[in-house]
Amino acid sequence: MTSTSPDATGTETVLVVDFGAQYAQLIARRVREARVYSEIVPHTMPADEILAKKPSAIILSGGPSSVYADGAPGVDAALFEAGVPVFGICYGFQAMARALGGNVAETGLAEFGATDLKVTDAGSTLFEGQPIAQSVWMSHGDSVDRAPEGFTVSATTDGAPVAAFEDDDRKLYGVQYHPEVLHSKHGQRVLERFLHVGAGLKADWTMANVIDEQVADIRERVGDKHVICALSGGVDSAVAAALVQKAVGDKLTCVFVDHGLLRKGEAEQVERDYVASTGVSLKVVDAQERFLKALAGVTDPEEKRKIIGREFIRVFEQAAAEVVAEADAHGEQVEFLVQGTLYPDVVESGGGTGTANIKSHHNVGGLPEDLQFQLIEPLRKLFKDEVRAVGEELGLPSEIVWRQPFPGPGLGIRIIGEVTADRLETLREADAIAREELSRAGLDREIWQCPVVLLADVRSVGVQGDGRTYGHPIVLRPVSSEDAMTADWSRLPYDLLARISNRITNEVREVNRVALDVTSKPPGTIEWE
Repeated sequence: MTSTSPDATGTETVLVVDFGAQYAQLIARRVREARVYSEIVPHTMPADEILAKKPSAIILSGGPSSVYADGAPGVDAALFEAGVPVFGICYGFQAMARALGGNVAETGLAEFGATDLKVTDAGSTLFEGQPIAQSVWMSHGDSVDRAPEGFTVSATTDGAPVAAFEDDDRKLYGVQYHPEVLHSKHGQRVLERFLHVGAGLKADWTMANVIDEQVADIRERVGDKHVICALSGGVDSAVAAALVQKAVGDKLTCVFVDHGLLRKGEAEQVERDYVASTGVSLKVVDAQERFLKALAGVTDPEEKRKIIGREFIRVFEQAAAEVVAEADAHGEQVEFLVQGTLYPDVVESGGGTGTANIKSHHNVGGLPEDLQFQLIEPLRKLFKDEVRAVGEELGLPSEIVWRQPFPGPGLGIRIIGEVTADRLETLREADAIAREELSRAGLDREIWQCPVVLLADVRSVGVQGDGRTYGHPIVLRPVSSEDAMTADWSRLPYDLLARISNRITNEVREVNRVALDVTSKPPGTIEWE
């Protein structure tokens, strides 16, 4: 398969240079929240290549290194001489200061976590209209103790004599702290001041623009050819397919493989509500018995994943061949495959080298390279929250747009033990109750997701009615996150947890105990398998 995709940009793009920061993607998201388009590039990209992309502004991210460490990444001074506005954050701030002739010192006054910041220039570009005293999020050992020539020091802390500096003439700015995290209470405002005042960028990047650009590009690429899409029922493939359908209409055929591992009502929702809202041509393949037969007797989680992925590929290949044959019979060609790849899939951490590798990411269950299609990936420049916004703009049902993330192997990896029809039904009912109560409490959009796990190989003693029972435990795993890279368990109200527990143990046979998983990520992953 070959893959090409357009830049999801207007005329102004901010490049975030990634120095290995855990927050690089978050910086890019915050820029987009200010309605300015952003992309991430690795710090190993030469300055001439960065400037060749014609960025409207550049942000230097934080990073794990000390500017004094052997092999620590530096900043080419050419970036500061090109007339492009630059904003340095944490490590990027220190590297910027050093490259421009300032001084970075090992003061021994490290700052980690919430720190009191004092604004020393209340009328500055970054801080105008903000409180003099602010709480910010720090994470540094070294400090800038002398700003480069031409810079004004606009903020300070006890451990950072130069916590922010600004050079309006050259449009160069920086802060020692992390404005992109919510713990820096006025951080987003500082970013916006840099973008809109310091760099003079317009706040005109919208989801409507994204849709218009993608529709135009897809129409140009596809021409009179036909397109196929593997529709999973999740928000990513649903929005990707809707975008393509808006562009090419009945030239798109969606294939929905019902493997029997979906949550309650999801298959029907795709077949009924999604088709009604988009008018898409849908081919449904009922493969439930096939998947159950393949999974019989299997308990190892990795083996389950491999089997589900393998069977999905085989079923999809067969369905795709039928779609291609039908098109051939009418003298038409199917040349394109839609995938719901997102930007976090494309930007992957480079580990210890502190780089970000930009590469294509095939997200449809490991589809083989010998599928003779060109890829259309209309979401590959978007984050999850932006995908939802596009879905709403396209008028998709809210139940689909706001569906919580769901693993490709489905309920198959939320059953700890062998996957059987009875166990799937038990888990479906328990999961449906949890989702219904979360929605009724207005919390379904407040948390990232809430996996419901069936401990199918465990029997728990209980008392129900007048007798002793041996039922299966159910585990609730509500988590809060922005990108699923890290997560914390969600502090749901006790009365809500009580309602969920009472309903599950009263309404779902085979379940007599409900437990709550209070593990963060790391160390625990979001899914149990």
